[in-house]
Parts: sequence; C-alpha cells; structure tokens
Amino acid sequence: MDLAERLSALDVDGLTDRALRTAQLGLIAARVGFDAHVFAMTDPATGIVTSPHATVPMVAPGDLPAVIRRRYSTASVTQWRTVLAELGVTDTVSMTLQDRWGRWGFLELWRCSAGFTDRERDRLAGLPPVLTASLRMAVARTFTVPDAPPTRLESGVILLDDDLQVRSVTSGAGRALMRMLPPTEPGPPVPAAAYNVVAALLAHEDGIWPGEPWARVHLGASRWASVRAERLEDRIAVSIGPSTTTERADLFARAHQLSPRQSEVLHLALHGMDTRAIADELVIAHSTTEDHLKALLAKTDSTSRHQLLARALGG
Repeated sequence: MDLAERLSALDVDGLTDRALRTAQLGLIAARVGFDAHVFAMTDPATGIVTSPHATVPMVAPGDLPAVIRRRYSTASVTQWRTVLAELGVTDTVSMTLQDRWGRWGFLELWRCSAGFTDRERDRLAGLPPVLTASLRMAVARTFTVPDAPPTRLESGVILLDDDLQVRSVTSGAGRALMRMLPPTEPGPPVPAAAYNVVAALLAHEDGIWPGEPWARVHLGASRWASVRAERLEDRIAVSIGPSTTTERADLFARAHQLSPRQSEVLHLALHGMDTRAIADELVIAHSTTEDHLKALLAKTDSTSRHQLLARALGG
C-alpha cells in the first residue's frame, strides 16, 4: 500500500481537523522524514490561513508575525524559498490543496540538511488530492445540529500596526479571543487568522495578494466566525464576529460539493422560501426544484429539509 492509499484508509470519524492533520503527518513522517512543517487550513474562498498546524523550531515565537507577513508579501515561490533559506531551510516540498470548490489548505515539509530525494518526492506526489478531500470533509463535519443553542460569539475589534503588533483590543474582541483560542500568556491571545488577514491586507496594498483580507474561522462544534482586516490610517482594524448566514451558506455549499444551482436553491431556502417560491424565483419547474432539494439532502447527509437548514444555519 502506497502513502496515498494509507492516508485514504485512515479512520477519520470523530477527528477534529487538527487531530486529522496530526494523524496524517504521522503517516507521512514514517515514510518521508522532515525537520519542520506547516500544514495549514485556509478559507476556501480567499486562501487565507485560518488554522495552522506547524512545527518550525527555527522560528522564535516572537518572530512568527514577521514570517507570516513575509509569506504573503512574497510574489513567487523563488522568493519564498529565499526567505526559508534565511531560516536555515535547505529544501522544501510544497503542496497546494485545492479543488473546484476552493483552496482548503497547503502542506510544506522543510529540511535543514540533506534535500528530498526523487524517490521521496515520488512518494509525496499523489498526496494532494487525498489531503484536499480530507480537509474539505473536515469542514463539512463541522456543520452539525447543536444539542443546544450555541452561545453567540461577541463581536469586537483588534487594532494592530503594520508590524503586526497589537495596539489595542476592545472588550468584545478580548472576550471573543478568549473563546477562539485558549490563552497561553498574559493578555488575550491573538489567533493566527488575525495575523494572516492583516498580512494579506498589507500584501494587497502592495499589489501582491489578489484577494480580500477576510477569512472564516471554525470555533468548535458548529460555530464559525469571520475575521476581517481594514486600514485605518496608521493602524489596521481586525474585526471578529459571527459569520453571516450568507458566509456560512457559501462555506456549507463548498464543503458539500454543491453545484451552482444547488447553492442557489440552498440560499433561497435559508431565506424562508418554500419549494414553489424557489421555483418561481429561479424560473424552473416545481418538480426540478424538488429534485434539487432531494440532491441537497443526499449530498449533505440530511434526513429532512429542517435538518438541512439547521445544519447550514448552525442552530
């Protein structure tokens, strides 16, 4: 059994996305060694990192914001390899994990001595489709029907400077941060997503990063938050708040591989339209709308329209 087959056979039931990536890295390390790694999940629409899984002993914790900024500001793979060389990395294998529904993450394996052999690269070559599907399905598994109404995430704002140093935090943001990431040092923690959206904004201002500086972050159970960066003169405001219905629906549709038409039907159903109203809005037959709804239930493993909408809405 080759490495891709071993990863495909991994039992992922009940695993969080972080536990999944830990298990996958264990299988990869057993066949192809590496000195450091970054296995990140990204927002499928914007490509911005939302949940890094990394072991980078050559980077001091205090230097991480600067490295994150440089990652977004490098315009080519060659430039990024130059940054890595400054950290002592001599060779890297990079995988972009994306499909037609979006970019779900990336995996980088670093070595600081001998390079990766052709045989090792061949072992890794078949992994992107398997890892991509696993990350997408991990996102899909977050859309469960909660046993009780989830506690609403409080909105707030963090102000950072261009060096990604925190200058102030609103009380709402402080409480939101404590929910998003357990504190490891005095003061409210700053999740990786906040640094990444700021780095993306700075790179966008320089004409390098093409997308908008925002991302959706999983908070556990069925909860999702949206994190956005916006320029305010010499400061950058990072807003944190619960994802909107539209933002959740888009992520739900991508994670469950919905077609554009199925996504339209879902969007209208989430806004209270019944089957007839959806058919009229889309100018399609009532029976065609019913077929789309049946396909939605099948693709999302929902037993009823009520369950489908509850999962998509998170309540």
